[in-house]
Amino acid sequence: MSNQTNQVNEEVLSPAEELSLQRDRLRFIKNSQSANLCYLGILLDVFFFVSIYKSDVGTYYYNILVGASIVYNLVFLLAVFLSSEGVKNYKAGYSYLLIAAGIGQIIRIFIYPMRAHAAMTLVNGVSTKVMGTGQFIRVVLYLALSALCLAAAAVINLRKCGELNEHMKTLEGQSA
Repeated sequence: MSNQTNQVNEEVLSPAEELSLQRDRLRFIKNSQSANLCYLGILLDVFFFVSIYKSDVGTYYYNILVGASIVYNLVFLLAVFLSSEGVKNYKAGYSYLLIAAGIGQIIRIFIYPMRAHAAMTLVNGVSTKVMGTGQFIRVVLYLALSALCLAAAAVINLRKCGELNEHMKTLEGQSA
């Protein structure tokens, strides 16, 4: 066989053509990076939820605030999951919902973890700290990392939406 049949005809793209090709791919592939960050944010929230409510410290958690916290947690899980589907399809509006959910995670640090870490309760007649320092650090990390994942998902989606919209405008200009 000749060397010509063994050689592959390779075309070298300019940097501008390479960028255009990468942006064109956005039309056909899902934004899985942002969606996966949303799923990680949900998982960290579940770790927070389990860590808080598995504690057995008498009746400290038996109040209206725990009911509100559970309802908020359900709404959070639903909103972030639905947002993950939205950002997967490059819908910028869901990024703002993710930012709001991330801010909500930061605010939650100052509700239960801070209060429980400072509180004492009676368990079998003995004064007991509701939340130890180790558990406090762990639940604050869960919430902070969850917020970080949601913010990162939102920023990545907004950047990719901007790139895709810009590319679509150039395609419309070329076809006109």
